[in-house]
Amino acid sequence: MQGLSFTFSAATLFLVLCLQLGIIESQDDENVRKPLLMELDVPRTAQQNEQITVQLTVETQYRECMVVKAYLVSNEPMEGAFNYVQTRCLCNDHPIKFFWDMEIKKTVTFATVIDIVQEKNICPNDMAVVPITGNRYYAYNIVRMT
Repeated sequence: MQGLSFTFSAATLFLVLCLQLGIIESQDDENVRKPLLMELDVPRTAQQNEQITVQLTVETQYRECMVVKAYLVSNEPMEGAFNYVQTRCLCNDHPIKFFWDMEIKKTVTFATVIDIVQEKNICPNDMAVVPITGNRYYAYNIVRMT
């Protein structure tokens, strides 16, 4: 019976150690600041010739500001505001929102793209950073015609 007790104790210690390492690892992940966080609001369906609005909210966990360009790319030619590239200054205490209006003529697949760029006269005092890696973020979307 003592051997069973020792095995149980060793297994318990091993489990506690694994859990502790997992907690420490997840805490390290929480301390890493993310350059961009994106929240996208897009309808999943639309009627033919219906105008919809795509809304993208972007924020950063960086302490420094950065210049971001936001635009949409589609598998189908789209007209109007869909083609506008919007450039803004993004700082950690001021999330920004981008809007695009588009008319749905058929089911469309598109990507919402954010590029972190080096451009002057966008952020105050030109105090903006560009990450060494990871300067393009995107999300794919489909709006189906009903």
